[in-house]
Amino acid sequence: MSEEPRRALLASPTQAARAAEERLRAAYDFVPVEQANMIIALGGDGFMLQTLHSMLEGHRIMPVFGMNLGTVGFLMNEWRLERLEQRIEAAKPFKVNPLRMTVDTVDGERFSIPAINEVSLLRETRQTAKLEVHVNGRTALSELVCDGVLVATPAGSTAYNLSAHGPILPLGSGLVALTPISPFRPRRWRGAILPESTAIRFTVLDPVKRPVSAVADQREVRDVAQVEVQIDRGTPLTLLFDPEHTLDDRIAAEQFIA
Repeated sequence: MSEEPRRALLASPTQAARAAEERLRAAYDFVPVEQANMIIALGGDGFMLQTLHSMLEGHRIMPVFGMNLGTVGFLMNEWRLERLEQRIEAAKPFKVNPLRMTVDTVDGERFSIPAINEVSLLRETRQTAKLEVHVNGRTALSELVCDGVLVATPAGSTAYNLSAHGPILPLGSGLVALTPISPFRPRRWRGAILPESTAIRFTVLDPVKRPVSAVADQREVRDVAQVEVQIDRGTPLTLLFDPEHTLDDRIAAEQFIA
């Protein structure tokens, strides 16, 4: 017998999300997050990422059904007050494996941070970044001169990665995108599509003169010396979508938008 759903309701601090939260609480029963086995999230993609990161930090993972009260809402379902229970019962689950960014700074500190969309390395000053790129322990690029570089998951491939002219990756493809940001040298290098089992390491060349920051979704570490990025299969996340408008359909549709 499946466990009885115990839903928690979370909303972003926007006026629209708070108003929707009030209407939902008047129409349905919810429990505190600590007692829940699933989450209803009201907001935009940023709030969805915040909700997923909170679960990863708290080491308590549960499915999330998001409803869009933001702008893009790529990771969200349409906002509707009616038939919430039936929608959740019919929802299609999608597993998303986050990235794990391990950072060593110039000062010798180490950080380990998850990312659902992408890990980005970005120059901190007007000086371009100079990076050495290693793939599975092999030097793939001895010097990448650029504004930055990112590693994106399929779920994040239509976000910053797409804006940087990276490829759109189908959900479930088992791939990650390695995409340069405004590359100067090698001038013709446009990135790579790699198996998600790939271990990627970036070494910052001349990190004092050309400082670089590393960003995992919305969390930044400055003045980095080395960054390792790999898919974390130990903490899969589950997003729930209405069957008529699922995440893989959205990712496929993005490839036909001019």
